[in-house]
Amino acid sequence: MTNFWQGKRVLVTGHTGFKGSWLSLWLHSLGAEVFGFALEPDTQPSLFDQLDLAAKIHHKIGDICDPQALSDYLEFCQPDVVFHLAAQPLVLRGYREAPLTWNTNIMGTVNLLEAARHLKHPSTIIAVTTDKVYHNRETNHFYSEDDRLGGLDPYSASKAATELAIQSYRSVLSQEERPVKLVSARAGNVIGGGDWAENRLIPDIVRALSKGESIEVRNHSAVRPWQHVLEPLFGYMCLAEHVTKGTSDVSALNFGPNQSEMRSVGDVVECSMQHWAGTYHKREQANAPHEAGLLMLSIEKAKEVLGWEPKWDFSQTVEKTMAWYKEAQNGADILSLTKRQIEEFENA
Repeated sequence: MTNFWQGKRVLVTGHTGFKGSWLSLWLHSLGAEVFGFALEPDTQPSLFDQLDLAAKIHHKIGDICDPQALSDYLEFCQPDVVFHLAAQPLVLRGYREAPLTWNTNIMGTVNLLEAARHLKHPSTIIAVTTDKVYHNRETNHFYSEDDRLGGLDPYSASKAATELAIQSYRSVLSQEERPVKLVSARAGNVIGGGDWAENRLIPDIVRALSKGESIEVRNHSAVRPWQHVLEPLFGYMCLAEHVTKGTSDVSALNFGPNQSEMRSVGDVVECSMQHWAGTYHKREQANAPHEAGLLMLSIEKAKEVLGWEPKWDFSQTVEKTMAWYKEAQNGADILSLTKRQIEEFENA
């Protein structure tokens, strides 16, 4: 890692979430002054609490759907870099709570970008979306940044619409000559220790194994671009440094595994059980909400622009993830465990 982050003022929206907690800890360890704006953690346990991050960073509870509160905090922070992670990130919850999903993902982002129009301090904003922003044809096609946007479920569609808002604000900020640089980052399916969300594969696996129960697996054959949480976070940080230094004008980048590392849900389950013995059964659900069966990303542009590429292959990714949960269950100090895995990644 470079010394770029030493002394930087960095705002992380969604810092109480899974990815936000890993990112906030990592930035703090690199010498950044970290500010967080998010709702209270929505899981119990939560990685944010396990790491005691409230004692390490500037911690503000707030809702990105409250434009005044968000604008006031942005003005208070005067950030050098903003990582916008706050979102409603769950596909199935998106079906149950579609208006909340649309409002949080689109208008929450618009509120942030509108507030950025008033910043006088030079700032770089990395707006994080998802691999699901693409119009998925369910074919053996690796989606690149120039592919058509779209989405069938409320979560995916809201994130595709968010990308359009980001594109629009890039134009607005440029026309108004604001000192703000804006780019979106589209990450594949992220796994790693400390994720306790509902209806997400790794947390479901861990909950079942820790109770000695059979893992219930839906969409067993669905293929996803699985990656360890540290991979895209490293990509976001590289992208922020790249954009801040003005090396080139990039609008969006994908972050995911190499093409040879795409795997199915079943592969994740079976690989997990190599590190934590257990059993699983497939769950066939009639009239289940639509979820993509095949989704693959091209990361060639990130490699070309940033020199970024994945450090851990699929097997290492699952191994590191399951090791975190097993050590945590056995009473390991969560902060030391998480820092150690960050160091292992940095040295890989």
